Amino acid sequence: MVQRLSVDVRVERLPFAKPFRISGHVFTESPVVVVTLSDGLHTGRGEASGVYYLGDDETAMTAALETVRAGLGDGMTRADLQQALPAGGARNAADCALWELDAKRAGIAVWKLAGLPEPKPLLTTFTLGADDPATMAQGAAGYADARALKLKLTGDLDLDIARVRAVRAARRDCWIGVDANQGFQVGELDALIAVLVECGVALLEQPLARGREADLDGFSSPIPIAADESALTLGDLDALVGRFDTVNIKLDKCGGLTEAVAIAQRARLLGLDVMVGNMVGSSLAMAPAFLLGQLCDVVDLDGPTFLAADRTPGIRYADGYIHCPEEVWGHRAHAASWQHNCNIG
Repeated sequence: MVQRLSVDVRVERLPFAKPFRISGHVFTESPVVVVTLSDGLHTGRGEASGVYYLGDDETAMTAALETVRAGLGDGMTRADLQQALPAGGARNAADCALWELDAKRAGIAVWKLAGLPEPKPLLTTFTLGADDPATMAQGAAGYADARALKLKLTGDLDLDIARVRAVRAARRDCWIGVDANQGFQVGELDALIAVLVECGVALLEQPLARGREADLDGFSSPIPIAADESALTLGDLDALVGRFDTVNIKLDKCGGLTEAVAIAQRARLLGLDVMVGNMVGSSLAMAPAFLLGQLCDVVDLDGPTFLAADRTPGIRYADGYIHCPEEVWGHRAHAASWQHNCNIG
């Protein structure tokens, strides 16, 4: 007889240390949904922020999880979950909880259960929210240990150019990528990219709105263009070829580690580079993405650095690298030592 699981679903509000601005949005907190599954001996956890631009918020995620609560309690598998819920934050939280639970039951770490490389520290980008150029330059200088920076742009071409030049002047030593968050029209890209090349920028992420991917047909860029909002799930991948060079995988977008690994593998077959990103969250959300990051060319897992407080135990950042101790998530040990260290609303 299959051991029935207890299923806990809760919303937590993780305040930001300070407001964070991107194209069209200013964030002051990250509402997340945490799923905890337990058979009384082993516990699995998953955290999701959802996808704000799809309306995938805490209300939508908790409602979706209620539709599978009974199934999870009855022993739903990860394969079952792929069919029961669409891609998004709800499936991500449940999928990650199942991965950890299965790993603990099997007595091995998630990375080994998933057939992933043994995890090692990864060079990660640190993100500068869109602000006036002087403030962004000051922020770049403040990331003294960072070896890679990602700049948020807003689609204001002249201001964005000034932002890029100011940050590069402040940090001549760093890898730099920029994230336009769908802020531009294709006719503006030549002028933007000319400055990116001048400033040694290595990656341009999501310059055009989702749905405008065909505008890139025949467009040639001297620097790689990454798909973020244009690459939500595995089903989006084939249409990226010839338009984008890199796919940014986020567990909240695709619905968990299960599909994220499948996307990374498919992207390689299509000749696309692979990036892992995040929708901001605590160490509990970054840990599964850290495992995916072992397969990636670019890693953007700085989410907890925006929070007023993280969880304990948590990931560490040192010398530009992200370090994820095994006890954070996905280890065979019990999770009794895991505790909240966040302001919960």
